[in-house]
Amino acid sequence: MAMAATLASWIGAVAGTGGTTVLLPVLVYFLGVKDAIPVLTICNLTSNLSRSWFNRERIDLKVVAWFAAGGVPLVAIGAYFFTMATPTLLLRALGVFLLVVVGWRRLAPRAPRINSVRAFAPLGGVFGFLYGFTEGVGPLMAPFFLAYGMTKGVYIGTDALATFIVQATKLAIFGSMDVLLANIIVQGLVLAPFMVLGSWIGRHTVDRIAPTTFTAIIDVVLVASASSSLFG
Repeated sequence: MAMAATLASWIGAVAGTGGTTVLLPVLVYFLGVKDAIPVLTICNLTSNLSRSWFNRERIDLKVVAWFAAGGVPLVAIGAYFFTMATPTLLLRALGVFLLVVVGWRRLAPRAPRINSVRAFAPLGGVFGFLYGFTEGVGPLMAPFFLAYGMTKGVYIGTDALATFIVQATKLAIFGSMDVLLANIIVQGLVLAPFMVLGSWIGRHTVDRIAPTTFTAIIDVVLVASASSSLFG
């Protein structure tokens, strides 16, 4: 799993997104869907915290506040459904979600221009619910943050901090529902440094390899994983 975490993080760094979505099916295979989601949440929490810290001077705190206002309450509902759902239902839902991500990436939709910061409250609600139920929502969120006019460090830092707050809430809810067992916490913390390592390697290879190549690889992996979840 350590190698898979490094590879997924590297692919995400080169292709721009999709790393954690690739890692999720691997964790599901080794840990089962019930343990894979909280383990990946711990990994992503560490990643988002570091990215927000490195870009702390560029963060749009108003966007973060409105996103959190909508996301925090809805992530609780999503997490509740996660804890109540059976493993079979979660696998089917994961398969559908992965296919949606692939379709979204292939179609490359553009969100309408967002002129009001308050629009991030309902967006936070939608993505907060999705984060409560699964992980790897980043590819779906990106167009909306970019449609507000964010670029580079502003986008990276703002998106990371907003996601961190939602994910931290999710982990707190998991803890109150006895989902975060000691072995899950340990597994998540062990994998976190390997994701950082993959990002570091990706930063030094991003200019040498065509991102479209890795995007195609990601999509193939996601479709295979979705098929396994839906029909396995």
